Amino acid sequence: MEVVNSFMTWIFKNRIGQIEHFKKNPIEVQEELLEELISTAKRTEFGKQFHFGEIRKYQDFAEKVPVQAYEEMKPYFERVMQGHQNVIWPSEIRWFSKSSGTTSSRSKYIPVSQESLEDCHFKGGKDMISLYVNNYPESKLFAGKSLSIGGSLGQNPINPKSEIQVGDISAVIMQNLPLWVQFARTPSLEVALMSEWESKIDRMAKEVMNENVVSISGVPTWTIVLIQRIMDLKKANHILEVWPNLEVFFHGAVAFGPYRKLFQELIPSPKMHYMETYNASEGFFGIQDQKESDEMLLMLDYGIYYEFIPMEEWESDNPKVIPLADVEIGKNYAILITTNAGLWRYKIGDTVKFTSTTPYRIRISGRTKHFINAFGEEVIVENAEKAIQTAAEATNATITNFTAAPVYFGDSKSKGSHEWVIEFKTFPSDQEQFKQLLDSTLREINSDYDAKRYKDLALSSPIIHFATEGIFEKWLKNKGKLGGQNKVPRLSNTREYMEEVLKLL
Repeated sequence: MEVVNSFMTWIFKNRIGQIEHFKKNPIEVQEELLEELISTAKRTEFGKQFHFGEIRKYQDFAEKVPVQAYEEMKPYFERVMQGHQNVIWPSEIRWFSKSSGTTSSRSKYIPVSQESLEDCHFKGGKDMISLYVNNYPESKLFAGKSLSIGGSLGQNPINPKSEIQVGDISAVIMQNLPLWVQFARTPSLEVALMSEWESKIDRMAKEVMNENVVSISGVPTWTIVLIQRIMDLKKANHILEVWPNLEVFFHGAVAFGPYRKLFQELIPSPKMHYMETYNASEGFFGIQDQKESDEMLLMLDYGIYYEFIPMEEWESDNPKVIPLADVEIGKNYAILITTNAGLWRYKIGDTVKFTSTTPYRIRISGRTKHFINAFGEEVIVENAEKAIQTAAEATNATITNFTAAPVYFGDSKSKGSHEWVIEFKTFPSDQEQFKQLLDSTLREINSDYDAKRYKDLALSSPIIHFATEGIFEKWLKNKGKLGGQNKVPRLSNTREYMEEVLKLL
């Protein structure tokens, strides 16, 4: 196995030179990519409708092709799902990713082309490994199994008789992985693609607990559930008693900060590494390329052309849209993407902040629809996660999940506030201190929140419900959203989710 590990490490390191190329020539790479995407799709229905043949430069593209939300692209997607091809992309589209970035009752179906699988999602997975072994040359990543926690596949809901399959992007990827990757991963596809999550976790735990697992890829919440189940079955104090060679967790989908302490309890080793990725239904966007960093390198040669809307323009009838060359460090942007799967100037719903432009590195700051701005406080997910993490670390608490929503004015004399339901594995040593720290940290990092909290003028101190483990899993199960890429919404500007969770306390 040592020979295999050395050989595979050498192969994956060869990609580093190509990564360095787009880091040094980001704008040229993006401009060439846009030209290639336009040229490839100019004879599609979408390309003809928006006169791709007349587009010569970015300004033409921005003038001729409107910014698209899901609702605008949905009729094109549905035509493909009905069986039509060459609608948004010239090659045959055989998969759709079922996007559940929120727990909304309405699912979104995102096209996945062969090009996006190979040049984006697969390439992202390979680059994740390349960057990891480049940073940790002593790694034994190929001496054991990679544990992948994915979603499930199902029928095309619009045309069940078609060959098009629909599922979580992780399931689409797993289903199409080359044989050598299938050999290196665990559990079996049969178990990995199960749709009933309670049975799946149990089957998965029993199948993988006797493997030599060296790496894990997945969403933190479901990884925790699986690890805890394996520890119960093995009667282990921590997971290293089961997998002594475990060395890295490749994680994504939600911010890792609030989970870090719990993972350090489950995997008590200073040699354990954590690496963040930004892989969504719409594409693979970013990878942490530096040790011990909370920034991700924006991957610029994956068949994705990027544009951005400054968040102060988001509500505008005609928002300003800028290319990558014009972004500024520290500003909050909504992402638009044009891809080799037929998404054109598409709003993915995520927001990012650039931490560097040489090279382009980002942090995910939240969602365009996941924020609290009921009183002009403009609290985004990034703020909430920082405040939660600060309060937890100071009070020795371990958090598993949370959500927050506004409490609106009841009458002319009442004040508004924010209400939180926070699920703990380990409760704070001092709940009042936790509450004060959460509030004071928010005030420190968000001047709008601080202004509204000043002398309780508009907002009174937050209301916090200290919940035991399992409340959010129960809520997701009640909504039929257990598993896959379904996530608890961190923030909401309405009380819909909050009222549902409060009924379970």
